[in-house]
Amino acid sequence: MRFRGTLAARVSLLAAVAVGLSVALVASIAYVSVQHQLMASLDESLQERAAEVAGMGSSSFLTEQPPPWVTGAAGVRVAMLYDNREVNYPPDLDPLPDPVGPIELGDPELNVARGLSSYSTRTVMTNDGPYRVCAVPGKEQGSAVILAQSMRSTQDTLGKLGVLLFLAGVVGVIAAALAGWAVARNGLRPVRRLSDAAEEIARTEQLDPIAVEGNDEIARLATSFNAMLTALAASRDRQRQLVGDAGHELRTPLTSMRTNLDLLAQADRRGGLSPEQRIELMDDVRFQIDELTTLIGDLTELARDEPIASQLEPVDLADVVARAVDRVRRRALDVTFDVTLAPSWVTGEPASLERAITNLLDNSVKWSPPDGTVTVRLDGGSLYVADQGPGIAEEDLPHVFERFYRSRESRTMPGSGLGLSIVRRIAERHGGLVQAGRAEEGGAAFWFRLPLGPPPASSAAAADDDAEVTEGSQRPLRPDSATVDTLET
Repeated sequence: MRFRGTLAARVSLLAAVAVGLSVALVASIAYVSVQHQLMASLDESLQERAAEVAGMGSSSFLTEQPPPWVTGAAGVRVAMLYDNREVNYPPDLDPLPDPVGPIELGDPELNVARGLSSYSTRTVMTNDGPYRVCAVPGKEQGSAVILAQSMRSTQDTLGKLGVLLFLAGVVGVIAAALAGWAVARNGLRPVRRLSDAAEEIARTEQLDPIAVEGNDEIARLATSFNAMLTALAASRDRQRQLVGDAGHELRTPLTSMRTNLDLLAQADRRGGLSPEQRIELMDDVRFQIDELTTLIGDLTELARDEPIASQLEPVDLADVVARAVDRVRRRALDVTFDVTLAPSWVTGEPASLERAITNLLDNSVKWSPPDGTVTVRLDGGSLYVADQGPGIAEEDLPHVFERFYRSRESRTMPGSGLGLSIVRRIAERHGGLVQAGRAEEGGAAFWFRLPLGPPPASSAAAADDDAEVTEGSQRPLRPDSATVDTLET
């Protein structure tokens, strides 16, 4: 049955049980040792006195009274046993008390009288209590001197010793329980403070660290608790920031869609748009819807501990980069894109890869000066994106891919600090990596690297045709490794 109580009560009970068992073991050993010593001392005394009596001879034994040192102890009886079972007693001495039941002076004592044993010592129960009976050979052949002494005094001594040991054990158990209670109460005071602090935090939701005292296990527990509070506070701040940044990020495409729809409604009231303008406007609305859908998915993914499962397939990264460049180019009217793409087949999710590359391009466009150039190079699964902006400060380089991180210069600019963290998440999901540094022109540079995979069988036959694009086609430009395409707006 499991004891249910406070930790202090369990410690007190454990201490009491441990001390009780220890006292019981020690008391048992002490009791048995004292009993053995008393019995050995009694046997040795009986043997010595019986040998002195045997030296007197049977004639003296039967006619004279034994000396006082033989019968001086209370309850001592003396007898002479012969090998024919005859028993004689000295004058004026009481005979041996009658035994209880059939126990009599028997074989052990007869064996001594008959010379079959040098001595005999045993305990015999009688109507007068237990007696210790000792037999030694007599002076005459075929006889044995018997000394029997009452064990009442020995039993009284052992009884007093048992009571004393029991009382000492009870006192020891009580003292151990009280000491365990005091030690537990004193030792658990930091735990109670920690529990009070946890209850206060649960009640007020104030994640303030608690004071740490000493360097013992409780102090380590408090330190770990403070580390947990710090992590919880950071997580709560990130969640709050995620909500705020999500609102900001979602507001941009929603505003753009509302503007396009308002323009469409106004144009319809004024007679409508041309088919080409209407198609262009609807394409822009569809783009904003797609961007909004992707953004919601990215925000949801960043808020999760585990990435969302995706369908992987062979992807030509050059196609993905070309689509991303074409999308960003429509939004960046004053930036030039210097693009060099080589076929690079990887295994991944096209939508996620396009989102990551779009984020890299948007970041470069945001920091590019007016009429600046964004350089895009793809070769062997390694994408290089660089701008001509101010570059990334040394102190910001280790943090640019952290969630919600924004440098001092970027805090006054649009953005949520999620774009580059999404890039890193997508790169790691695809078994690659992304790095940031400084371009040769002084701006920011990013390297987005993915492991290459085998191209599908159908791509080899169409490799030559992919370098040509017909006018009016909706397919993005994907030059081969020998082509450099500068896209200007």
